[in-house]
Amino acid sequence: MVRFAFFLRSPSANRLCVAICSISALLLAGGCGREPAAPLSDATSDLVDVASLCERIDAVLAHARDGRRLNTSDHAAWQVVHGILAFGDDFPVDHEGTTSPALDYLLTGGRLTGWTLRPGSEGVVAVLDPGSKTGQGHPDQWLGYLSQCSLEGLPLEATLSAGGATYPVSDLLAQAKHDLRPGQEATWTLMAFSTYLPADARWTAGDGTEWTLEKLVAMEAAADLAESACGGSHRLYGLTVAINRYLAATGLNAADLTGGWADAEARIQAAIETARRFQQPDGSFSTSFFERPSTSPDVFAKIGSSGHTFEFLAMALEQERLDEPWVRRAADALVTLLEQTADVPVECGGLYHAAHGLVLYRARMCGTALPDLASDSPGRLVP
Repeated sequence: MVRFAFFLRSPSANRLCVAICSISALLLAGGCGREPAAPLSDATSDLVDVASLCERIDAVLAHARDGRRLNTSDHAAWQVVHGILAFGDDFPVDHEGTTSPALDYLLTGGRLTGWTLRPGSEGVVAVLDPGSKTGQGHPDQWLGYLSQCSLEGLPLEATLSAGGATYPVSDLLAQAKHDLRPGQEATWTLMAFSTYLPADARWTAGDGTEWTLEKLVAMEAAADLAESACGGSHRLYGLTVAINRYLAATGLNAADLTGGWADAEARIQAAIETARRFQQPDGSFSTSFFERPSTSPDVFAKIGSSGHTFEFLAMALEQERLDEPWVRRAADALVTLLEQTADVPVECGGLYHAAHGLVLYRARMCGTALPDLASDSPGRLVP
């Protein structure tokens, strides 16, 4: 099995909208579609040419990064960090007439609504604002996205500013290990721990609970996807990061997994098949995610569901499966949705998760990471 994992030079250093982001009105759920009795036909697969698809991916990514500029007055950390997830330190933000990399701006103490870090008992605390669309809405969401941003993630030795002092990113990780509790939502925690900790890591949390990565994986694998954020797509992505890195570290095959690792792999494979069965005739994914087949006349709901689902699949599918007709159709449909909405406001979460999925897909199918883009010509690539 060859899936997808990026690594830095050493395991200890495993290294992200719009002018106005309309959050609530643009994510309306669609009506139910009928479940197909058999997989969708592959008859249209020859219409999706990979070379032209890669060029279109470049164009929509360029527009998402440079044509929908965020600023520190009108936008908050929730929007900006999602942009960093997709584009890493290449993602720009405007601040008082100047433009700078958003990641550098935040890590060096730049002020932004919802970006609140403070010293903690064991490291650095990213203040939680549950359900927020401005601040950190889930435990360790910032750390999880920083561990996944762009194609490499932020290294632990990078520094950040909190309470007027400078700390390494590893202090966010240390505090997260201390604060982990049984039964909590640990989706983004798992992304970070799987990226930064060795596969055989063991630690004791602040309440005395003994943890291993396998125990954390088993807890996440047992969670209800229907009750999870964004239809469970984030939880599945976190499990996939954990499995991919565990297989790479141990040299095992998926068939050799046991215990919590095997439970997670079974959950991932079942979700892949569900996404394929619930795929709509236009190539988009169900607006009800993994619960039932569904579509919507709301293009923004389709960007949100297809973008999140495609991001998971771009990480979870084995290399040879990325070229299957249904996956090509899905990539084509997602690019088409972003092309159709290029001139209108788009909700930031759906947009940047779609962009991140296309960044991952492009790296695997088009041969390279996203090249430098012309900042003065959004949507066009430098020749």
